[in-house]
Amino acid sequence: MPAGVKHCAVLGSPIAHSLSPVMHRVAYAELGLDWSYEAVEVDESGLATFLAGLDADWRGLSLTMPLKRVALDLVDRCSEVATAVGAVNTIVLGPDEGRGTGDNTDVPGALAALREHGLDDLRTARIIGGGATATSIGHALATAGVTDLEIVVREVSKASATAEAARAAGAHVAVQSLEEPFLEKVDIVVSTVPGEAVRSRLQELVRSARAVFDVAYEPWPGPIVTAAEQGGLPAVSGLDLLAHQAALQVQLMTGSSIEPDLLRKSALASLLP
Repeated sequence: MPAGVKHCAVLGSPIAHSLSPVMHRVAYAELGLDWSYEAVEVDESGLATFLAGLDADWRGLSLTMPLKRVALDLVDRCSEVATAVGAVNTIVLGPDEGRGTGDNTDVPGALAALREHGLDDLRTARIIGGGATATSIGHALATAGVTDLEIVVREVSKASATAEAARAAGAHVAVQSLEEPFLEKVDIVVSTVPGEAVRSRLQELVRSARAVFDVAYEPWPGPIVTAAEQGGLPAVSGLDLLAHQAALQVQLMTGSSIEPDLLRKSALASLLP
């Protein structure tokens, strides 16, 4: 990498599919910054070594699966929201940051995406999945006023972290198996799993919701968002979340703001044939 250039990257495994480089590079161009941003394959066992090898020219890291939880113990400090959900998707680096500051832009990014679609008065919700992203969105919904949250997972025992974070934020939480029917209609259904995982129950899922939020963006457009739009329901997509959380990451790493729509358009262009 050229000397003097500030560096950022997205880390994860697998990582080749990530749209983060497209969005962050567009942001740097718009801001007039001569910065680099790469996608780097790093798994849980390699994150500590990667962080230890960074020099003073590094300014930030985006983290995706499976690194969001393990990063908590590898930085010097964490934001309140990252601590609350037990997941870091952003590490801010710099000469005065030591091992870095961990943050989570999925939570405010999800709330911004919902507000953008006029979904800011939600009381009941159903989340499909129990991973780090589900935990962040569950916490976001609870802090935004959702009082009753249902978490749907293949293995009920794996939903504990997601349930605990939402309860701590004030929501009443119930956990059920993905094998059970969706009995109650809720204000919003959020899917944090691949579309194929719920394709056989797609119509049931959509009928049980007044709005949907699908965090997946590959394939594009996803089956859940497509089914919701065909049914006349408001639909928030994974690109909406991706753009809003990335804009917040750019703000944290560079100190400058960027319009999420610019990032969303660049990501969409890379998905379309």
